[in-house]
Amino acid sequence: MPAPFTGIPHAATDFYAGLELDNTKAYWDAHREAYQRDVREPMTALLAELDDYGEAKLFRPNRDVRFSADKSPYKTHQGGYIPAADATGWYVEVSADGFKIGGGCYRLDPPRLTALRAAIDAPSTGQELQRVTDRLREQGWSIDGDQVKTTPRGWSVDHPRIELLRHKTLSASVWIDDGDIVTTERLVGEVRERFEQVRPLVEIIAATAR
Repeated sequence: MPAPFTGIPHAATDFYAGLELDNTKAYWDAHREAYQRDVREPMTALLAELDDYGEAKLFRPNRDVRFSADKSPYKTHQGGYIPAADATGWYVEVSADGFKIGGGCYRLDPPRLTALRAAIDAPSTGQELQRVTDRLREQGWSIDGDQVKTTPRGWSVDHPRIELLRHKTLSASVWIDDGDIVTTERLVGEVRERFEQVRPLVEIIAATAR
């Protein structure tokens, strides 16, 4: 059982700032204990506090470099994910840039993408999804995801929700900049509040998987 969550220490961002400068096995081996103490253990404890959202996954720190020109061995962030459906759910991350919260879908196969675009096209779900994304922006979130640069095949450029239809994945993210929150147990409440803000987006997208 993980220790009680007391915050993500400043040392976590320091660890990743160093890793960005020296992404080598030598750096990792020299700072392995710092990673375990300042990154992995606090993130594990945070996810344990959020277990009512579902069974969480803490991502491995190693990059898959088999098909990448970038052979840097380690990820420069630590992510944690709670699924609501296939490739859809809630997300938390610490890196040299700070602490980020996200929600939405991060990968869509062709049938799921077709289903999502059908939901965007439908007046009821499409208008609700537009309201949800507009409200998230007002609350400080950015609307993210891969998009086609032009008009998706089969859709009109004049569609009232063409910007949403351009998405191949759809998610939202927000950075928590207040160190007095991130480095203390108050972060749990902040994450919960933000998860509830993004819940409508997660649930609309998750429904397309059924």
